[in-house]
Amino acid sequence: MNVEAVLIWMVMFGFAGLSVWLYLRQFRKRRASDSVRLKQNQDLGMDRPVGQYPLIDAGACIGCGTCVSACPEHDVLGIVMGRAVVINGARCIGHGKCAEACPVGAIRIGLGDITKRDDIPVLTPRGETTVPGIWIAGELSGYALINNAVAQGQAVMEAIAGARGPRLEGPSEIVDVVIVGAGPAGMSAGLVAAERGLTCVILDQQGAGGTILQYPRRKLVMVQPVTIPRLGRLPKHEYIKEELLEIWEQLHRDYGLDIRIGPRVTGVKGPKGDFTVETTAGNWRARHVLLALGRRGSPRRLNVPGEDLPKVAYKLIDAEAYKGRRVLVVGGGDSAVEAAMGLAHQEGCVVTLSYRKPELMRIKQRNAERFAELVEAGRAEFRGDTNVKAIQADRVVLDGPTGPIVLPNDEVFILAGGVPPFGLLREIGVTFGGDQNDAERLAVAMVAGARSAPDVVGGPHSA
Repeated sequence: MNVEAVLIWMVMFGFAGLSVWLYLRQFRKRRASDSVRLKQNQDLGMDRPVGQYPLIDAGACIGCGTCVSACPEHDVLGIVMGRAVVINGARCIGHGKCAEACPVGAIRIGLGDITKRDDIPVLTPRGETTVPGIWIAGELSGYALINNAVAQGQAVMEAIAGARGPRLEGPSEIVDVVIVGAGPAGMSAGLVAAERGLTCVILDQQGAGGTILQYPRRKLVMVQPVTIPRLGRLPKHEYIKEELLEIWEQLHRDYGLDIRIGPRVTGVKGPKGDFTVETTAGNWRARHVLLALGRRGSPRRLNVPGEDLPKVAYKLIDAEAYKGRRVLVVGGGDSAVEAAMGLAHQEGCVVTLSYRKPELMRIKQRNAERFAELVEAGRAEFRGDTNVKAIQADRVVLDGPTGPIVLPNDEVFILAGGVPPFGLLREIGVTFGGDQNDAERLAVAMVAGARSAPDVVGGPHSA
């Protein structure tokens, strides 16, 4: 072999070796970064999931990182000590792409052991709570995403139809089922009830759409493959808010669903077969009650001086109405960030986002990137590690890490999440996974009928 050939081979091996070294160096940096992010999120409490999340079999995981790359949110999973782990559980919304991508089947999507969760109700595999005759579907079950809500609403109503039995003689005002909530779960259940000949009333404070009604104007919503009762499969995977609402309104009109808009449910009393659903607009009697409420609940207040001023609101309807205004948005979730971005695009609008933690850890990656671009361009300001101290007619006072911060202000939007309706559920008698002091009721829930411990602990399997 001549010298020229030897040099060529040496250069080739050199490039190959350099490529491997660079890859390994980047790989180690990425893994070290994952370890640091996990520790940071654990300190902030952001590693804990809100709903369904990836359940990883550490024994089967080969640490290839395919799941990390597949996640649409980009920041939920990481590789620590050679195994996939949940790093930012609060950001996970349960797409399940990681489970689909895993080459060894080491991931499934679920709720895990709910006996450690005081925000997940104990349900049978059919969706019935520990109070016989009271059922749950949708976000309250712990499972997010529209496709899950639709599937659960349909399945629960089928179970109610099967459990109804012969209609007993009694007052005609007793309906077969009262559905609380007109979101995807409640609407889906109502459509099935009509199809199965059940008498049904749907109660909602705002109208058809549920949580979708809270979304900012023209928000883009990703929809996984979903089949809606009596309508069929939705043809697209992305819809804007108004398109989804029109679908629910059309179903309302076409099938004559009895939706009562305005009443707020304050309690459910009585025995199975003759419940009284108490509301701010009167009472309804029902054989079954389906709670298809969202987890958002009523808006969370800051309880600071000036919060009752007319300029304070808890949702943004039309960003265009705030051109030329000085606006403070309070919150660190996607709703707050999306509102801030919508306002930042309005001519002359000066937007400040205040969040009690130093960084925005819970938002979607797409929102994080877009908001960072606006901040860098000077079109929005982020005030992390701050709390609202007082709201005044022409200014707001923030409590910052170095002392008070006074900002000129015309409008305040408090988008700090909501107070979930867990108190109402507990008053009704529903047991949650974390209620381990109530061992007797948990035991009843786990052995009654066709129930089994894994099903009760893990929740519904329609992830």
